[in-house]
Amino acid sequence: MKSVKIVAVAAAFVAMASSSAMAFYTGQINIPSTDAKGLKEVTIGINNYAHFSSAEDAGANTFGIGVTTGVLPFEKLKLEVGTDYTPSVTNPLNFNAKLATPEDAFVSGLPAFAIGGFALDSSEGAPNIMYALAAKTLPVIGRLSIGGYTGDKDILVNANGKKDNSGVLASWDRTISEVSDKLWLSVDYMSGKNSFGGIGVGGSWAFSKQVSLLVGATVYNEITYSKPTFTTQVIINLP
Repeated sequence: MKSVKIVAVAAAFVAMASSSAMAFYTGQINIPSTDAKGLKEVTIGINNYAHFSSAEDAGANTFGIGVTTGVLPFEKLKLEVGTDYTPSVTNPLNFNAKLATPEDAFVSGLPAFAIGGFALDSSEGAPNIMYALAAKTLPVIGRLSIGGYTGDKDILVNANGKKDNSGVLASWDRTISEVSDKLWLSVDYMSGKNSFGGIGVGGSWAFSKQVSLLVGATVYNEITYSKPTFTTQVIINLP
């Protein structure tokens, strides 16, 4: 009963905070991470993105819900797949997948690795972004991730309509155990002056093993596409 109340409170907070959302892969604020779900682990995401500005050219708010689950029975090699539904965008139903290995998986000191894709859809207008990432956790500093991405050259374009469909992914994240093991902070970056590129800053609080709430902000590289946004993301891990 307590878990049900926590879910209800978190969902209500999200609904009040914004009229938009977006849900997808296991990730940081806006980009994927090298984390992946294990077999039968299921996560439901309820995400909102609302613009700080109410100007007509601020960009559209989005709201969505997604489900992600692990499908491999291995500890050192994980595959997660998921889908998300965002009704206010051109391609409302999208898919994602990620194959990942944790740090020290096969050799001591080896970074974590992940390859995958998100915003995947066979219909016209889908970004179909593919990526590769490596990550290493350093004492005190936290986890640093670096990688690259590429997507549909006709969709990922700059303000002048020229292709800008590839670039760098980078992030820092850390559980702030000095304060609480429930507190996590992250900064991530996606290069490119397309509709996805930008820097995200945020943090999450774990109410329990099942429910956490992430709050963050994103500033986009190409302001013509979108003004800065505020995001709230409810993450529900099913037993």
